[in-house]
Amino acid sequence: MNLFYQKGISPTATQVTFDKDESRHIHKVLRKKEGDILHITNGEGVLFTTEILSSNPKSCIAEVTETKQEEPLSYQLHMAVAPTKLNDRFEWFLEKATEIGITEITPIICDHSERKVIKKERYEKIIISAMKQSLSCYLPKLNDAISFTEFIGLPHGENFKGIAHCEENFTKEKLKDCVALKSSNLILIGPEGDFSIKEIEKSQNKGFKSISLGTQRLRTETAAIVACHTFAVIND
Repeated sequence: MNLFYQKGISPTATQVTFDKDESRHIHKVLRKKEGDILHITNGEGVLFTTEILSSNPKSCIAEVTETKQEEPLSYQLHMAVAPTKLNDRFEWFLEKATEIGITEITPIICDHSERKVIKKERYEKIIISAMKQSLSCYLPKLNDAISFTEFIGLPHGENFKGIAHCEENFTKEKLKDCVALKSSNLILIGPEGDFSIKEIEKSQNKGFKSISLGTQRLRTETAAIVACHTFAVIND
């Protein structure tokens, strides 16, 4: 099964018109023709089963034959992660986190961050591709990059808020011991140079709990994936 993404389709839509890029992919790459079945999502949990009415490289049109609301994740996970120095590592995190299960992502610029500019449009394309590949009908929300100070100052009403770091002078709990079933969660993952002491203290003053992801020292993107996987396994 191939899953296509079309932003903004209403659950009551009766017809879908693909843009030029998707139409070319459907017609020339997949060689789909009139009468073939396509599955589409709007990224908001709706799965559309459609039948192609017209197929050409410039504009494919499909009729909706069935609409189904898919079940979302049983938990909510917002990951605020510092972009890595090597961009492909952060892109790898975005791809794998989407496949594993995540609801929201915020790139945070920290005191020790080496990368302070992101390519949001490219990141969104990677997330969309991973959503389609994993046959999920829910597109994770990607926020604009924001400084750690600004982010920590925002209101965060999650059930659990944690900050993963390597500093030894703080009491830490294992993440797996903190996770509650079917809850909302916010996890902070720092850059290669880790969070600064001031950042850790600021987060704790805002109700974030210092957490450990294990005994090994992990790269930023690996730590983020370990956290995602922990939530997925416990809520499975």
